Amino acid sequence: MKCKICNSETTEKFSALVLNKHTVRYFLCDRCFFLQTEEPYWLNDAYRNSINTSDTGVVARSIFFSKIVTSLICLKLEKDGKFLDYGGGYGLFTRLMRDVGFDYYWSDPFTQNLFAKGFEFDSRHDELELITCFETFEHFTDPMREITSIMKFSSNIFFSTEMLPIPVPPLSEWYYYAPEHGQHVSFYSSRTFHHIARQLGLNYHTNGSDLHFLTKEKISAASFRFIIQYGKFLYLALKKQMKSRTTADSIMTAKIHGS
Repeated sequence: MKCKICNSETTEKFSALVLNKHTVRYFLCDRCFFLQTEEPYWLNDAYRNSINTSDTGVVARSIFFSKIVTSLICLKLEKDGKFLDYGGGYGLFTRLMRDVGFDYYWSDPFTQNLFAKGFEFDSRHDELELITCFETFEHFTDPMREITSIMKFSSNIFFSTEMLPIPVPPLSEWYYYAPEHGQHVSFYSSRTFHHIARQLGLNYHTNGSDLHFLTKEKISAASFRFIIQYGKFLYLALKKQMKSRTTADSIMTAKIHGS
């Protein structure tokens, strides 16, 4: 099986019982250390519920990321630009960011938008300053195609996904394989992300575990680490510089929807 990142040959590492009924093989690329499942024929079963019942961290994660991303935008990007949360789930993160004051939009083909109605992304939007993408890269069935597609709208992508340890851990020793729900089909090592960045002509920054930034901007590794480590503490001061969109959004959506 060819690697979906660098097109090199892969080696089968192990198999897992996915959704308690599908025996699925996992393949590792020896060149870029990307781990992928065989072609995921079981996804219709896996996405009967787009948000996993076991994902108890979805609310806490949105709140935490809103603080980090607020700091990243205010300190390193243009805060008056337009932004997109790709794979945005129920829209909670988008709503939180609009409440801070950013012109944020939502997109997710698998999940109903509950909290950011009226702010769905339209591809006719101007170029975006930043795309966020949380707990989504591991769901990509064709990562390079999807990443390249996202980059049509912005060359700044801040995202979360657990980094694949090297050597690759056995099935029983890494929870992120998540065969019980079957939605995780792509796993990236540090080498994988460096390879992706080189292919796309971007800079790559990471906290070394689960937060990553592919960007055209040249920022120091120390600066990125500072934002990740202290962003939640800078949040309140930076938020005061913004004008919340909460009330304006309520008035606008009431006019459009008549309620």
